Amino acid sequence: MNGLEGITAQQLSDVIGSVYDCALDPALWPATCRTIANLCASTGGGICVHDLKQVQNDQLFVFGYQPEFLEKLGSRFSESPMATADVVSNVGDVNSLAAEPRQLYESRFYREVLEPYGLTDMMWFPALRNGGRTASLHASRSDQRPCYQQHDVRLFKLLSPHVCRAFAISDALDIRALRSEMLEKTLDGLAAGVYLTASDGHVVYMNAAAERQVRAGRSIRVAQNRLSPIDPVARAALAKSIDAATRADVASPWSEHSVAIPDGVGGGYVATLLPIENGQRSGILAPFAASVAVFMQDPIKVPLMPGEAFARLHGLTGAELRVVLALSQGLGGMESAEMLGISEPTVRTHLQRIYAKTGTSRQADLLSLLHRSTPPVRAAERVQ
Repeated sequence: MNGLEGITAQQLSDVIGSVYDCALDPALWPATCRTIANLCASTGGGICVHDLKQVQNDQLFVFGYQPEFLEKLGSRFSESPMATADVVSNVGDVNSLAAEPRQLYESRFYREVLEPYGLTDMMWFPALRNGGRTASLHASRSDQRPCYQQHDVRLFKLLSPHVCRAFAISDALDIRALRSEMLEKTLDGLAAGVYLTASDGHVVYMNAAAERQVRAGRSIRVAQNRLSPIDPVARAALAKSIDAATRADVASPWSEHSVAIPDGVGGGYVATLLPIENGQRSGILAPFAASVAVFMQDPIKVPLMPGEAFARLHGLTGAELRVVLALSQGLGGMESAEMLGISEPTVRTHLQRIYAKTGTSRQADLLSLLHRSTPPVRAAERVQ
């Protein structure tokens, strides 16, 4: 039993397999998003990409929405509960708007963006976060259906690590090139190290970047024709993940979407695994007769999203962070309440909790602490 109402193990296995097909062929996302939405009785859904540099919000592969709603959501996304929830969430954390119904229904965002188009709830999780953009997968319900329940959230929690893994792989690769007949030349042109392994863990192919990583010998090596990280903890974790990846299409409890491969001196790689024995992705990589693809990259240090460091350091909720960010724009309590669509007493209540968490007692001290905690716009480059 998978603990999900009305969903069979085969349905779950099929949708996870479809998610991994999307990693190598993003054109399959529209059908996969609809399948996921149908499994949780949703009337709309899709993928949202938020460009942090251009401050714009793009809806990809979406369905079930009026064009006017998508335009309004894009223009008002920065003031939505979704935007601030993503700041304090880890990649893969599942949220729903109606988890805090009183705050949702009091908000101007609900009254002006959701309610006019008959939307009652949205459920989503951030699936990718890098220096330039974030991406999330979501589903929604209209006023003809009740808010999402625990079994719906449970489904999203089960799917989220698989979707995050698919997004991480797509972000690392030139997806269009993988359709090339000159597959080995294509893989050799990638900056990421690509290791293809058989079901028993033996390496059957390494691209040029992977060979360079192995020759460097600082984090990863090949011993007895198997991938063998230098760090013993990473070695065990990678072996376990490769084994889990061979069983992923039958909904195995494979939760982590990446494995850290440290070099012992503050650097190293991040490995992301893709099962390829089944589905359409098996056809793309069929020449190698492999079961698992391991994509290994040197992680780029990226700046945190605005307020993220501060929120994580002090354990602020999304609602509390929204108040802090409103105050940081020079707004007073009444103006912040108006912008956020909540009452002034609610702002004061949030402020008291924020003061307690941050060890401050007045607004000036709080904002001073926020400004001291804000990371630089550009992350420091790693010294080679």
